[in-house]
Amino acid sequence: MFKFFQNLFIPKEAIQKVIDEAKQKAREIVLKANEDAVKVRQQAEADARKITAEAVQAEKELNKARSLLGQEKAEVQRERQLFEEEKKQIALQKQTIESVKKDIEDRRESLLTKLEHIASLTKEQAKDMIMRGVEDKMKEDVAKRYTAFEEEFKLKAADKAREMLTDAMRFGAVDYTAEYTLSVVHLPSDDYKGRIIGKDGRNIRAFELATGVDVDLDEEGVIKLSSFDAVRREVARVSLERLIQDGRIQPARIEEIVKKTQNETEKEMLKAGEDLCHKCGVYNLPVELMRLLGRFKYRFSYGQNMILHTLEETRIGIALAHELKCDVNTVKLGCLFHDIGKVIADKEGNHIDLGVEILTKYRFPQAVIDAVASHHEDVPFKSVEGVVVYIADAVSGSRPGARHEDIQQYVQRIQTIENIAKTKQGVKEAYALQAGRELRIIVRPDAVSDAELVILAQSVKDELEKQFEVFPGQITVTAIRESRVQATTKI
Repeated sequence: MFKFFQNLFIPKEAIQKVIDEAKQKAREIVLKANEDAVKVRQQAEADARKITAEAVQAEKELNKARSLLGQEKAEVQRERQLFEEEKKQIALQKQTIESVKKDIEDRRESLLTKLEHIASLTKEQAKDMIMRGVEDKMKEDVAKRYTAFEEEFKLKAADKAREMLTDAMRFGAVDYTAEYTLSVVHLPSDDYKGRIIGKDGRNIRAFELATGVDVDLDEEGVIKLSSFDAVRREVARVSLERLIQDGRIQPARIEEIVKKTQNETEKEMLKAGEDLCHKCGVYNLPVELMRLLGRFKYRFSYGQNMILHTLEETRIGIALAHELKCDVNTVKLGCLFHDIGKVIADKEGNHIDLGVEILTKYRFPQAVIDAVASHHEDVPFKSVEGVVVYIADAVSGSRPGARHEDIQQYVQRIQTIENIAKTKQGVKEAYALQAGRELRIIVRPDAVSDAELVILAQSVKDELEKQFEVFPGQITVTAIRESRVQATTKI
């Protein structure tokens, strides 16, 4: 225990040292506090001086603003006074003008009254007399001007039309190649005919069945392939040439070659359709439509290749549309698709109706459909664009060298059409008009009744369809039954 208390004993010098250190720290703290107080007082004084200066400056600006406001008020007051003075002057001038107007009107009425009294005419009568004189003079002048303008227009219209068509045809000029509905394959020797015919004719039957064409072996050294379908005829020609080169002519090989050729021809037609569309400036069409357009490559009308005719017509139509300031896109599409119905082989009907049907199916604009429907004048024109398509088609088809037909074949076709009608009982006369596209039948009224007339027209129509499986357009049959009675009076 003693030892414990002995350890707790602290010397006096140590305690004094601690006290001195504490006093020293207290003095330092006091000094530091004094210094901080001085700094705070100095900062407060500086802030007070700043605030005082700002207050003085604000008071100066306020006084200045009050002075400016007073000046503006005085200016506004002066302007208001000037406005009131001008308003009074305008009112005074208005009163003066009204007074002068009234005075003038009174004088005018007085003069008119005197004039009416002198001329013995009322104001309305004098007005009508003057107007009639002016109208008569103007009518004569207008009539002269109209006559002169009409004469000038007639003189210039023909020249302008010729100029437009000439320019359009210049833009539409294309190369021209004529072909017919018959393809000829030359044989290395006549021995090949026997191989083509085959045992009991099985090879030629297989070939005709696979291609859908008629094979003519009568002429020496050549084989003639006949078909109204130019695509089938082309497939048959290429297939036969490949079979002759291959040498293995048998039904299985024939089917293989024909199928391969058909696939290649389909690709060629699609490529031809794409090229035609691009040359005409038409893009992004459905593949089916481009494939149909490609069939024009193997389609001919009176010797004129349809793909070249379509390209030529479209270029002519575009040039005319630019000249006439009408819708170029409508004319372009109308020209491109005007004969699309001619290559639709899986449906019956004339090419105009088939073309309208397929364009409606693919949702073409109505203006394009109307142009296609009227390009042979089967329906009335509904727009300027339809007339342009018609003109472009006529120019392309009727230009020298575009189409041709043997005169003997033409006369024979006309006679055949007329003879079909003349063989019917009760027919008096029959006339084929418009290159055979219209047949008019005149019957004897005592031999054919009105009811029988309908049956006669239908019968002639059916026989024409059997006689002409392919014909450039429709044949309109018109049967006419007329009765006339005359009576003469005695003189």
